Amino acid sequence: MTQYSRTVVIYRWIVFLLAAFYTLRTLIVSDYSEFGGPFRYLTYWALFGSFFAASRMIALTQARSGRRWDGMVSAVAVLNLMVVYLYWKLYFADPMSVTDNGQLGQWWLEYYLHLGGPLLQWIDVLFIHHAFRRLKASAAFLTLIIGSYVAWIEVFVGPLNSSPVGTVTSGLPYRFLNNLELTGRAQFYVANFVFAMGGLLAFAGIEWLIRRALRRPRAP
Repeated sequence: MTQYSRTVVIYRWIVFLLAAFYTLRTLIVSDYSEFGGPFRYLTYWALFGSFFAASRMIALTQARSGRRWDGMVSAVAVLNLMVVYLYWKLYFADPMSVTDNGQLGQWWLEYYLHLGGPLLQWIDVLFIHHAFRRLKASAAFLTLIIGSYVAWIEVFVGPLNSSPVGTVTSGLPYRFLNNLELTGRAQFYVANFVFAMGGLLAFAGIEWLIRRALRRPRAP
């Protein structure tokens, strides 16, 4: 089993406890008046994925498991990248597209979900765990997660909810999606899937550079 430094152990506990707190808070205080509750939003899929990844890192640290979960953990890192990119891109273009009133609301919550939490997970997967070793498994997990989310919101969430209301349809979790025809939404989903695969390759490249930079020179 890998021996971890005290710094890594403390860091992973901080990441895990934060993820656990925000996950539990989401499950307790979320609005369930609409079908799907918090599970309508990609942000919370990423949060729950981060909590799972953090729990696996703790299990490795405590030698309770030898399974690395590289494919799943790296897929969650890319999912977090999608959340950060899409949220801030849409927010700066039109705050109303991702918020109820155009305001960030509780800043400590928004910044954790859309910046701090993902950043904490990226540090672990890139500098400590080095999760991007099995790109085929990572791509498979990522495809499954994205495909499941798209099917979830198109087949269940949209038809079973009446808000938000757009110019074309209603019920899809993000207001701007309801302003797009099905073909427009399909193009949006495909474009972001391509972005995700590009992000996976970018993360793998960054990890490779980090591992080379941190490699100790051989003794003469």
